[in-house]
Amino acid sequence: MSLLSRFKTTKIGSSISYFIQPRKVKFEWQATPIDWIPNQPFASYFVNEINNILPAGEFWFCRLYNKVLAQITDEKLKHDVQAFIRQEAMHAQAHNSANKEYLSERQIDIQRNLDIMNFLFNQLLADQPLGLKIPKIAEHQWDLFRLGVVATVEHMTCVLGKYALYNTEWERLGADANMLDLVKWHGAEEIEHRSVAFDLYRHLGGGYIARYYLSVVVIIGVIGLWVDGAAHLLAQDPRFKQLKPAVYKPWIWKEWFRISQQDNRLLSNPLWLVSQQLGYLMPWYDPVHEGSTDDALYYLEHSPAAKRAGLKVA
Repeated sequence: MSLLSRFKTTKIGSSISYFIQPRKVKFEWQATPIDWIPNQPFASYFVNEINNILPAGEFWFCRLYNKVLAQITDEKLKHDVQAFIRQEAMHAQAHNSANKEYLSERQIDIQRNLDIMNFLFNQLLADQPLGLKIPKIAEHQWDLFRLGVVATVEHMTCVLGKYALYNTEWERLGADANMLDLVKWHGAEEIEHRSVAFDLYRHLGGGYIARYYLSVVVIIGVIGLWVDGAAHLLAQDPRFKQLKPAVYKPWIWKEWFRISQQDNRLLSNPLWLVSQQLGYLMPWYDPVHEGSTDDALYYLEHSPAAKRAGLKVA
């Protein structure tokens, strides 16, 4: 067999040597205040919005990956994907617990934000988008597009995971231990499984050029939904109600930029977040360079929520 033929018939498999470990966690929200970062209501609400954004998307990741599981021919990658599914399902459950036992219990209306995310992932990006049946000939391309969306989102969540894991400012300001653990635990697992979505996308035929338009779609979508959802939360608080925050009003964008410029350890700068996507567009991009597996595993071994779940099981 020629070298060219061998290259064409060889599929990219798992790029990591270690085995990803799904973990159970248990969070307790009774004592967590709305301003979980003391005296920082804007930043607290802004980070809290991730609880609204993530569950529908993470459950969608699981459904899509289960759908394509039989197409994976590399056994190590199949194991990686199965572990990824279990981790993402636990992430969704953890953020749902914050939605139900923390935000809703404090009389914050989150249903509008959840409805938007459910429409996006359960209807628009479903196997049959908006109820329309995808022709058999186009089904693989529809799956591949969605797998590309997941890989691009996972790059962004890994970047945010690094930001959360290495953040020391929230703790210095006396942040609530439960919410701090949630974002750091989730961030650490994003680093641990950072290669899986990219490996799977390429294994099933995902190409390099598509990363460009996928990045545009994901950056606009994620940042737009984040700001829109945060604005809805902020608008319910008497301290911000008179400003009538909305995604189309300059104030919320200026405030995000102002706070991140003042101290980018309190909130990541939006321009920095966009700039981090540039690495994903490079032909030599490899997720393994995004963060340290050892640092992630060290945190995961000491996460209070993971220890609490372990005690409960025992």
